[in-house]
Amino acid sequence: MGDPNRGLRNMTSGSPAGHIFYFALPLLAGSFLQQLYNMVDSWVVGRYVGDGALAAVGVGFPVIFMFSSLFMGLSGGGTVVIAQFYGAGKLDRVRDAVDTIYTAFILSALPVTVMAVAAVKPILFLMRVEADAYGEAQLYLLVVCAGLIGTIGYNLNAGILGGLGNSQTTLLFLAVSALMNIALDLGLVLRGGLGVLGVALGTVISQVFSWLFGLFYISRRYPAVAIRPFCLRFDKKLFRQILGIGLPAGIQMSLVALGAMAVMSKINSYGKEFTAAYNVGSRLDQLAFLPVQSLSSAVTAFVGQNMGANRPDRVRQGVRITVAASVVWSGIMLVLIPLGPALVRIFSDTPAVIQAGAVYLKCIMPFYVLFSVMFCLNNAMRGAGESVFPMVDVIVSLILLRVPAVYWFADHYGPDYMYYGIGVGWTLGFLLSAAYYLSGRWKRRGSLAE
Repeated sequence: MGDPNRGLRNMTSGSPAGHIFYFALPLLAGSFLQQLYNMVDSWVVGRYVGDGALAAVGVGFPVIFMFSSLFMGLSGGGTVVIAQFYGAGKLDRVRDAVDTIYTAFILSALPVTVMAVAAVKPILFLMRVEADAYGEAQLYLLVVCAGLIGTIGYNLNAGILGGLGNSQTTLLFLAVSALMNIALDLGLVLRGGLGVLGVALGTVISQVFSWLFGLFYISRRYPAVAIRPFCLRFDKKLFRQILGIGLPAGIQMSLVALGAMAVMSKINSYGKEFTAAYNVGSRLDQLAFLPVQSLSSAVTAFVGQNMGANRPDRVRQGVRITVAASVVWSGIMLVLIPLGPALVRIFSDTPAVIQAGAVYLKCIMPFYVLFSVMFCLNNAMRGAGESVFPMVDVIVSLILLRVPAVYWFADHYGPDYMYYGIGVGWTLGFLLSAAYYLSGRWKRRGSLAE
């Protein structure tokens, strides 16, 4: 099996920039692959099924995100706790954390899946999905919700490895999932003629396979943290620590998804062309955001390990490096504004879709730098064990302000201006996050490994 520590990264010594970028690059490559197969989904249905199917897939994203977000929060809490134990050299506690996370997952996965499937129809009603896209949206969501276990399991595997400083293996899992998804999309939709059902089946099959492959790979490659799904070892105190960090993040992501669904409800009211355009535009802006997202995940693990090792000087260095890199990248991504129409045209030839997608990018991209800095600072503070403020920041800015702002701009200036409400929310989020970070209050949490 080789060296059992190969691929694990201790970030408490050496160059902070080197650790952060080395950790972030595989995450970036993996996230790119993930977005690539999401965009293949959109391209296949937009080109070979129709705008109604394209709108249906777009409607599904925030719904799926809402149902999986609580477990993603559990994964994030696990990353921080494992990182701090690993940074402190307490490998026995790392083992306890892995067993506790998977026991919680195994006991709750089925009830969550049943709830998700049961909630599909009422959620689509509340989102005011147009009749032309309703049937396909319902079919897509029922299938993908039934297979949520794959998405959740993959995220737990990634969270465990992230805490140990290993992002390369996560890239392998994503590569397997992405390539399988693309192949299944092309086979089931283009050759099999299954339409939206083919896209949904491709997503579920590839994610379940990636989760199971990851479970097998981690257990064989890293026996010290071998995943034992049915061991049912559960440390209540440790689980409370993980939940203390992960639950606020999970609630935050769930509420953000609800906010996105509220925004989409307004977009849906303007017809399937606007819904399809929002799907394409959001895919493009998610692609542009991948480097910032990867750097933010890296700084979470970096801060966690160095808080565990009691190295606040390295924490400060790591945060400065991450924020600077994110600002530079956000400036480069302003190129999406002039390129918007050409990029949207890849997915749809419908003039109304192209116009609405380009308007979306024009409205949000000038504010991207503020969202990037907010995202980095919140993830850094979360790595230090401070998860309540990032949750409050996101709820206030991305839900309580952003959603009403989108509706206000839409009602007063029309649909071409409603996306400026997103920028208003990002601006407030940046101001709150920067103020709290500079206050230093997030450092009072201390290390969980003490």
